[in-house]
Amino acid sequence: MLDLRIATPPAWLDVVLGDFDAFLLDHAACERKASATGMSFVVRYPDRHALLEPLIEFAREELEHFHRVFRVIAARGLTLQPDYKDEYVNQLLKQVRSSGGDTLLLDRLLVAGIVEARGCERLRMVASAELEPELAELYDDLGRAEARHHALFFRLARRVAPEREVQERADQLLDYEARVVAELPLRAAVH
Repeated sequence: MLDLRIATPPAWLDVVLGDFDAFLLDHAACERKASATGMSFVVRYPDRHALLEPLIEFAREELEHFHRVFRVIAARGLTLQPDYKDEYVNQLLKQVRSSGGDTLLLDRLLVAGIVEARGCERLRMVASAELEPELAELYDDLGRAEARHHALFFRLARRVAPEREVQERADQLLDYEARVVAELPLRAAVH
């Protein structure tokens, strides 16, 4: 598991539990966007054969996660919301170097891995809350998947650049991510 620089404060979970329906709607949007992110790598890098199969599988799994969360939303009588920008993810994407080639790809993979790591941490927090057993099981399962996805993106980054470069850039991005997490307000959302 990636060593995030700061932990999500426990007060975040209080906010989530205080408006769990809003959290579910945001979570569904995150899963849908994650699936699209996986496919965007496939479309943008069709010549990177070592990336294609794992990222197609990632996109499929994230779409299945979206479906699972959607079922919970539907059972609660909620309606999916229109797409919106995630300030957390957008702040991280601003750090992606745009020089192209392997540099751009490396940064995109690392940012995706960091987003998955933060998602893992937070979904595990939700799983540990006093929820209905079915929801606790769902969030435990999804938290484990986020851990796998984090590891996937970092493995793929190591196919693009040497370990030392991957670690140096990950350290920079992780430091920045900690500042973003510390500055953003707590809300009933995954990020």
